[in-house]
Parts: sequence; C-alpha cells; structure tokens
Amino acid sequence: MAVTTDTAASVDSVVRPRGLWGWLTTTDHKRIGILYGVTAIAFGVVGGTEALLIRLQLATPNGEILSADAYNQMFTMHGTTMVFLVVMPAAAAFTNYFLPILLGARDVAFPRLNALSYWVFVFGGLFLTLTFFLGGAPDGGWFGYAPLSTQVPEVVRMDYWALGLIVLGLASVLSSVNFITTVLTMRAPGMTLMRMPVFAWMATVVSFLLLFSLPMITVGLFQVFMDRNLGTTFYDAAMGGEPILWQHLFWLFGHPEVYVLILPAMGIVSEVLPTFSRKPLFGRSFVIFSGMAIGFMGFGVWAHHMFTAGLGPVAEAAFGLTTMFIAVPTGVKIFNWLGTIWGGSLRLNTAMLFSLGFIFLFVIGGLSGVTHSIVPSDAQQHDTYYVVAHFHYVLFGGAVFGIFSGVYYWWPKVTGRLLDERLGKWHFWLMFVGMNFTFGPMHVLGLNGMPRRTYRYPEGLGFDMWNMMATVGAFTIATAVLVFLANWWRTRTRGEIAGPDPWDGRTLEWSIPSPPPEHNFDIIPTVVAEDDFWHRKYVEDDSGNPVAREAPVESPVSTEPIHLPSPSYHPVLAAFGIFVTAIGAVYLPWGLLAVGTGAVITMWGLFGWSMESLTRREHE
Repeated sequence: MAVTTDTAASVDSVVRPRGLWGWLTTTDHKRIGILYGVTAIAFGVVGGTEALLIRLQLATPNGEILSADAYNQMFTMHGTTMVFLVVMPAAAAFTNYFLPILLGARDVAFPRLNALSYWVFVFGGLFLTLTFFLGGAPDGGWFGYAPLSTQVPEVVRMDYWALGLIVLGLASVLSSVNFITTVLTMRAPGMTLMRMPVFAWMATVVSFLLLFSLPMITVGLFQVFMDRNLGTTFYDAAMGGEPILWQHLFWLFGHPEVYVLILPAMGIVSEVLPTFSRKPLFGRSFVIFSGMAIGFMGFGVWAHHMFTAGLGPVAEAAFGLTTMFIAVPTGVKIFNWLGTIWGGSLRLNTAMLFSLGFIFLFVIGGLSGVTHSIVPSDAQQHDTYYVVAHFHYVLFGGAVFGIFSGVYYWWPKVTGRLLDERLGKWHFWLMFVGMNFTFGPMHVLGLNGMPRRTYRYPEGLGFDMWNMMATVGAFTIATAVLVFLANWWRTRTRGEIAGPDPWDGRTLEWSIPSPPPEHNFDIIPTVVAEDDFWHRKYVEDDSGNPVAREAPVESPVSTEPIHLPSPSYHPVLAAFGIFVTAIGAVYLPWGLLAVGTGAVITMWGLFGWSMESLTRREHE
C-alpha cells in the first residue's frame, strides 16, 4: 500500500512569530481550533455563572437574589451565551483542529479566511458581553420575540443583541464556506465521500445547515434593528406589521440550529464508540444518511415551536407529523450506536463514559421532545419548565456530554499528554448526577404548571423542593467543571505522555505524532478503506476478528518541501473594524463617525490581506 523513504520533509521557512503575536496572526487550523476551544471555555464560565445566579434566585420561594430586570438579563444572556458562544464554538474547535487531519489534508481550503472567522466570532462575543458594562445586558429572551425585542424601553440592549448575532452569524457563514470547500476539494487521494470519518460528515451537514439557515435569521435581525432605530414597522401589529413573522424567521433558523449544536456531538460519539468497543461503527452508512436526513428534516419542523400561536389545524397537524418523523433517523443512529457497543470489547474510560452518558441523556431528551409533536400535549407544556427540561436534556445532556467525550478522546492528540483518568471519572459522575438533579425535576415543575421565565414564585404551589433540587444539581455541575479544569491544569505538565496512538485508533489523526507537526502529514496519505489507519495495523482472521499485522504498513515520507501560508495580522484587523462598525451602529446618528472608522479599518485589513504574500520567507 505504501512505500517508505529515508528523507524527512522540510517546511518552507516562512516568517512565524511566537508568543502573543504568534497567536494573533496564526493561520494554522490547529492553533485556531485551540483558540476556539479556549474562548468557548472562557464564555462557558460566563454562561455558567449566569445559570448559577438564575438557580440561586429560584432556589427558594420569593427569591431576592436578583431583581426582575436583572433576572431578565441573566436568562437572556445565558441562552444566548451557551448557544452562540459556548456550544457552537466548542464544536468549531473540534472541526477546525481535526477536519483537515481526518481528511488527510494539511490545512483548510482558506487559512486566512479561517482566521478571520475566528476573530469575527471573538469580537461578536465581546460585543454582546460588553453590554453588562454599558447599562445592562439584552433582556428580551434569547428568542427575541417581538415586541419584547422591538419595543422595550431601554435604548440599546436589544440593539446589541441583534447586531451581535448578525456579527456572529457572519463568522459562522465564513467558516461554513471554508469547511464545505475543504471537504469537497482537499480530501486525500482515495478518500471518497463514503470513506470520510463520520465526524467529518456531521461537520459537513452542519456547515450546510448554517449556510441555508443563517440568511433567514439575518434578515429578521436587520428588521428588528430597523424597527428599533429607523421607524419601520415590520413587527408592529398596531401599524400593520406582523409579530408572528419574526417567530417564523427565528424558528426557521432556530430549529436547524438545534441540529447545528447536536450533530457535531453525534459525530464525536460515532468516532469514540468504535474505538473503545474495538469494533467498526455498526451500520456506518445508515449513521451518515441519518445525519443528512436529520439536517434536511430540521428545516421542516420549525412551526412546532408555534403551536400556541394559532397556525390553524392543518398546519398544526402537518408540523406535528414532521416532528414525529424526525425521530426516525435519530432513532436509527441510537440503534446503530447500541449495535456498535453490543458484543464489543469495551474500555470504559472517561471518553467512553461521556459517550454512553450522551446516549442515555439524549434518549430522555428525545422522548420528551416527541410529546411536543402532539399538539394538545404541547399546548399544555408550552412555556412551562417541561420545555426547559426537554431542551437541556438534548443540548446539555446531548451536545455538552458529546463535547466532553471528544475532549477526553482527542486531548492526547492536541497536547501530547493524557488527561488523568481518576479525575476524569470524578468529572463524569459529578456532571451526570448533577445534570439529572438539575433538569430532571424541571419535568415535574413543568407538569405542575410552573411557567418558565418567571423570576420568583410564591410558597405553597408545590415548586419549592423541586427548585431546591435543581439548584443543588446546578452547583454539582459547577463542581464537575472545576474538577475538569483542575485535571487540565494538573496534566498540563504532569500528564502521562500519550504517544501518537494511545487508543489504538482507527482514523488518520492517530497516524501522525502528538501533537501534530504544523504541516500535519509529511506526505498526503493515500486512503484505500474506511478506517484506513486501522487496516494498516490489522487484518481479519476467518472469523472476522482483528489480527495485528506482523509489520504495520508505514506511512511514506516526502522529500519535497512543504509550503504553508504565512501568518497575517490582517484578519484580526478586519474583524476589529467590523466590531467598531457595530458599536457605531448602536449609537446612531452620532455613531456614524464610528461606523465610518470601522469601515475604513475593515477595508484596510481586507486590502492588506489581498496584497500580502502567502508564503513570506524569513530572508524577504
């Protein structure tokens, strides 16, 4: 299959600054992936703190920790932060770091566009969180229903929210174009689409979902901004506008967004389970096509969020049925994951535990979601804590557990060291117990009639004990996160050296050193099978059991110099210009000066980018 030469490849001597400037100007997809991950953790601390304040307020009847106004800000920013600044960038961290390596490529298709995506995301997140220091954070809910988003008395809060999401959406569109192009044009020789790892497939589906759904919410957000600042009446019913239009636009984006959050976790689990079951993924093609079906059908179920808005019986019946049908491909995936571990030689390390926890919790969230497809049932549950329980089982029990599974699985590849397993299992069990203590009681609270988005409740309604349980659970989750951070800090210097293939992996990332060299592969690999790296190490006996090859097939080594793009400060400059422009737009008309300044900075960044050499040498 492969030949080996005795001469190592050499990377062109481009200018590569170190330290902070090196991180600011990097175009290396792996460093950008690390930046996404660290930024997601930082915003996760913010979003988690907001959640703890909410739970403290609701721990006892007539809570006095937060005022009604502060509570509105907390739950608005908690939802916005966790969706757009934590889970999405955490998934982007994995995609940035591993997608090119899984495909056998040296980088993404457009490295500087990749850097621009990251910096636009960072400045979009800063733009949103700045509001805490500028008179108050957005307070109209993360869904921004009109008139909460268009007619609130504060001048700028929801302006920051609308413009912040537009900026973050721009970052996601740029990333999506880059990832799709990378998948379509940069796969290694022999890596057909059906040989791509499942995580790469899920990243591709997510990229298409973002590309098709973000334009709708962008139009809606611009209309919110214009209603607030330019005197338009898109959502003003008194002036002939239609508030329900916003709900349609928001959920046409918002429901596919659920799958944007969960599909990367499904991809991670689909890589972890075969490795630690020592079996190929059962029904691999079905898992891939189910992911595609979930993405496609995700656009057809948005109105189940609006059954109480008065859509009429025909529309309600149609969207109820589509909501039931989307459970089918999801169920297919679950059966395939169970089929993978069935009869496998399981290794129950932390990554595997988080994947198993993902399946268990996601099934609970999925089953409670099916009840929302039944219109009369949904009418009773709507805007109660039952809904809060449902989407946290899906997005926390699903997406976050999947992400942590990926963290423990790929950590040794990124850092070269293994996370401590003892601390890892403490992390898992604390988070698993805390998760169920927090969100399990919310099912009961919802069925007992506790409305969501209420900042206090009186005694004697049967809410007290369940709310206290949920608060204890939330602090248990916070403790679990602290254990993870301690594990991270401890193993930073004292962790066991991992080596290139600590899990006896199946895919290409395990064929290169840990951490990977800047150019990933000395020579682009030639792929001849699914799980190609596994087949380089093993053959099958007559019973289909893996038998180690006497001499593993070695990767070839290139004698050709490798060209990598040089770092550039122009992406961060262009992103900063967008940030300044957005701030100016909030404070019209005097903010026009800032808008103009930001536009000039952006153009300066883009022009310098276009004129800059891609491979600037040290001697130049």
